[in-house]
Amino acid sequence: MPKSPSSLPIEIKISTVVAISTILHSADPIAIDAALKQMTGGVSDFFEDEFAVIDVAGIAEEAGRIDWEALVALLKKYRLNAVAVRGAPAALHHVIRAHDLFLDDGTSGLQTNGGREREVPAPAPVEAAEPAPAPVPAAAPAAPTLAMIVDTPVRAGQRIYARGTDLIVTAVVNNGAELIADGSIHVYAPLHGRALAGASGNADARIFALQLQPELVSIAGVYRTFDDGFPADVARQPAQIRLVGDRIDISSLGSAIRS
Repeated sequence: MPKSPSSLPIEIKISTVVAISTILHSADPIAIDAALKQMTGGVSDFFEDEFAVIDVAGIAEEAGRIDWEALVALLKKYRLNAVAVRGAPAALHHVIRAHDLFLDDGTSGLQTNGGREREVPAPAPVEAAEPAPAPVPAAAPAAPTLAMIVDTPVRAGQRIYARGTDLIVTAVVNNGAELIADGSIHVYAPLHGRALAGASGNADARIFALQLQPELVSIAGVYRTFDDGFPADVARQPAQIRLVGDRIDISSLGSAIRS
């Protein structure tokens, strides 16, 4: 008779892990440290020990100068736990693995094809004398992705992630709670915790709430904290948060009030 999972010494389940994409534009640790200090504004729990994927695609030519041990320690200083590297040249793969970092291909979180891209050959030219090809039937439209709906209060320490869709919450989001969605976030109640919309890079995502008093908001990786308090002209009333250029914009749903 097989044992129940609870009677085994270990149990394996599929789990969703959310990681912050840390995109490097320089290999200089001093410049990176200064940028992180400015970004976090000295807030010690800005990132709260979150996982980080180091993206070096933009500096591939100088990635060989990266001191990986120092970089991992620097991110740890700001409570970012580096777990993987994306966009690294093949020549650096053994060095990266030697520092216990995975190679990420941007999709599954693990390197599966050696980092190489396939080249698609151009189609052969068609002679004028050949008959036109038969029309290809239009593909059936993809089924819409339904939003994730949460009807219960989101308590401190809870993290909810709506992968590939919007997140709708109909109850209060307490301080210390975290909402994450690849799409937009809609809270039909007070929002007091952290809300991160467009987590996969969708800059058009927005955050809506009946009462806004959040600890932190983010759209497509652009963060804003409220250590000095939430703007009084939009606090505790229906409002939206969106990304305008490279800054967070907060406005009342009844009027366009810039933060």
